[in-house]
Amino acid sequence: MSNDALVSRIGLNKPKQLIENRVSFAGPNSELSIYDTYLPAEKVLLKSSGLLYCGMIQGKKVLHGMHPQQQTLQSQEFIPHQSFVMSANTSVAIDFPEASMEKPTRCLTIEISRERIAYLAQRLDAQLGAPIALDSWQQLSDTHLHTQHSQGTQMLLERLFNSFVENENERNIVIDFGVSELVARILKHQARGLVLENSLEYSDNSGLQAAVHYIKTHLSEHLDIEHLCKMACMSRSRFYQSFKQKLGCTPLALQQQLRIDNAAERLKAGESVSQVCFSLGYANLSHFNRRFQAQFNMPPSLFCKQDISH
Repeated sequence: MSNDALVSRIGLNKPKQLIENRVSFAGPNSELSIYDTYLPAEKVLLKSSGLLYCGMIQGKKVLHGMHPQQQTLQSQEFIPHQSFVMSANTSVAIDFPEASMEKPTRCLTIEISRERIAYLAQRLDAQLGAPIALDSWQQLSDTHLHTQHSQGTQMLLERLFNSFVENENERNIVIDFGVSELVARILKHQARGLVLENSLEYSDNSGLQAAVHYIKTHLSEHLDIEHLCKMACMSRSRFYQSFKQKLGCTPLALQQQLRIDNAAERLKAGESVSQVCFSLGYANLSHFNRRFQAQFNMPPSLFCKQDISH
């Protein structure tokens, strides 16, 4: 079924209200909602009673929320191929600067029960070798919650959307599997963020933290895996296994992701595409453009023009 036919079938093209028109579908331990906004609006409040995963489909939002530690207001743009996670019993104010009747701003949300998160967190603890505290959801800042979709996450959201909307016999089983995978991705991303953030503070105490810190501070250099293994005091096979468990990717993939994140920050600061490209160790602009496009779903030249917050 095409996207247009699916939209027509579930009634998204017949809104009952023009600001945050909502169509919802219940599932086991979860609920999926599609929100469409057809008019520009400011400071529309979104509240969450459980963990709420938000994925942008079309258009742009500007999110306003409080930094939990500093108690200061933070604003971020929210565009397609990005995710935003709200912890339970929190709220965020939303602007819709580009919404129109012809092209409404569209967002998908999945609310997930705390019981399901607790169950999956316990299972992940055994795999990651370190506890994931559920209460830490209340401590996360906007920078932890606002992330770029990986290709795998994007495909998962599309599968979940179809699973919630379709009325097949195995619907609930498929939804439960999909929600479980989504929660696992969120929790693993949180654990990965903690490893990345603490790499400097604990680099003398943990071999893996030291290796991560080295990667973060040598983004433009060729990655010497043997040097990282010695730094971590691990064999090559154990190093790769531990790295993949804690960070969900290989050392080279992490370096590439951090390179592009660094490139995005520097482009926003006004540096030229060619200057950023070669200073980060890329041999040519076409390679840099492909990497950037894969991570941000747009070329760096367009990213500069839109001045997107990441």
